[in-house]
Amino acid sequence: MKKFSMLINAADVRSHIAPEIYGHFSEHLGRCIYNGIYVGENSPIPNVRGIRSDIVEAFKNIKMPLLRWPGGCFADEYHWKDGIGEKSQRKKMVNTNWGGVTEDNSFGTHEFMDLCEQVGCQPYIAGNVGSGTVQELAEWVEYITFDGISPMADLRRKNGREKPWKLKYLGIGNENWGCGGSMRPEYYADVYRRFQSFCKNYSGNELFKIACGPSSSDYNWTEVMMKNLGEWHAKAISLHYYALRDWNNKGKAAEFTDEQYYELMNTANYMDELITRHTQIMDRYDPENKIGLAVDEWGTWYDVEEGTNPGFLYQQNTMRDAMVAALTLNIFNRHSGRVVMANLAQAVNVLQALVLTEGEKMVKTPTYHVFDLYKEHQGGEAVYCWSENEQMAGGAPMLSTSASVKDGVLTITAANCSMSEPAEINCGINGFAAASVKARILTGAARDLNDFDCPEKLTIKPLEAKLENGVLKAELPPCSAAEIRIFAE
Repeated sequence: MKKFSMLINAADVRSHIAPEIYGHFSEHLGRCIYNGIYVGENSPIPNVRGIRSDIVEAFKNIKMPLLRWPGGCFADEYHWKDGIGEKSQRKKMVNTNWGGVTEDNSFGTHEFMDLCEQVGCQPYIAGNVGSGTVQELAEWVEYITFDGISPMADLRRKNGREKPWKLKYLGIGNENWGCGGSMRPEYYADVYRRFQSFCKNYSGNELFKIACGPSSSDYNWTEVMMKNLGEWHAKAISLHYYALRDWNNKGKAAEFTDEQYYELMNTANYMDELITRHTQIMDRYDPENKIGLAVDEWGTWYDVEEGTNPGFLYQQNTMRDAMVAALTLNIFNRHSGRVVMANLAQAVNVLQALVLTEGEKMVKTPTYHVFDLYKEHQGGEAVYCWSENEQMAGGAPMLSTSASVKDGVLTITAANCSMSEPAEINCGINGFAAASVKARILTGAARDLNDFDCPEKLTIKPLEAKLENGVLKAELPPCSAAEIRIFAE
């Protein structure tokens, strides 16, 4: 049993944890949208206007704050007018990025906004800069948000939506250094400034415009963007980073050695260094934190499951993935002074999914349960949280923690990332009149997973935790993530 001292000072507020840090991502990729979120109005699977009801309830349970759509690489080939109007008349297209399948556009703007309304989350739309036009993106914003008389607002009403929607988050392009146009940062900065200037605020709607930021450690991209953007142009720049061993040899999701487990923990923990270094660049140009960092694609990436379409990116999800999620979300909480949004890739049936579906069956993955454990951080104030630690093989910390206060409750999340060593924590609490404690935990062997034959092998269970003279005591089994909530007198 490894013993760790911790200290929390609830009076030392560090930053606000934007709920959007716990956001998600849905792309027209594999079975994320079709045969995932969207099954069609005539499906025997319970649905509301074609949107699968059990998935909506699962999203609501974790207080999903934000959902990004329609991509991803798909966004920069997507032409939104193909996805409105009578479904039988909508244009079909080839999804060249993901499997070469035919996209029938039966899930478009109205369906996505309906999904967000059912879930109660904010929509985040990624606009087409790679193959689209300024006019096309400007008209999409008008179609969604304008309440007056105009060609686009009239078209929306013709298609069945009288009142406009609210749209806060607009990404102007996606991965424009790669699949979004293979652009240089200097060129994209000018393209971004041009496109964003025609995306107007209509009818009281105020856009939060997000520029394409770097891939992983491309610090030059961040430098160029910050030189060329002011707060009047962008509210945030994005960052994409996936935890994987090698693009050409990603390995299997559910079959891995102990060495590969620890290698991935170290790769996931690299997110901390990335955010730190990109933030240092942003601080030089924006010391007042007016431009946020949106990590709008992150997660694990393995070789696809055997027998599935290689372009569909379907992978299983084990406790290893849960530990990556727990570790990463704690990093985001600690960096919430600059990180204003993050989006796990992806919500359903793709990469590090929250849920997997097979016909009428649905499985909540270990990663889903981590988001359930961490949901009370949303909208909280991150406070000082220190812990002793020990480096595991590869260099990642054994214990990952963060803490926040909201509505008079102190929430601590702690992950024991070791495969074999239990951890005992003794946490002193200052600046908070701790009176009672309630805790929950997800734990299992690193290779454990939920599948369609055993969907609840891994579930959240109560955790014994106690307060003794203002000190919190709890034991975390190997490979576990916990939520500990402290209530005041």
